[in-house]
Amino acid sequence: MSTNVSLTAELEKFARSCVESGRYNNVSEVVRSGLRLLQESEERRAGFISMLDDVRGEADREGTHDIDAVALEMDEIIAASK
Repeated sequence: MSTNVSLTAELEKFARSCVESGRYNNVSEVVRSGLRLLQESEERRAGFISMLDDVRGEADREGTHDIDAVALEMDEIIAASK
């Protein structure tokens, strides 16, 4: 599959410098590498969003804890252990 991509002058310069460094054989490899990183990032983001949805569902079902109440309980436990 062939796709034409227009890059800004800055990105074109960066891509060419990656090729000149010897790490990549051509600009297409640089673009593919960047797209793979974006794909991985989007997959992590989707996983994080899914986890947040799960946590919100759990909070709706089981309730939540108020930070002030938790801090007070911790203080009471610490005081009782002295």
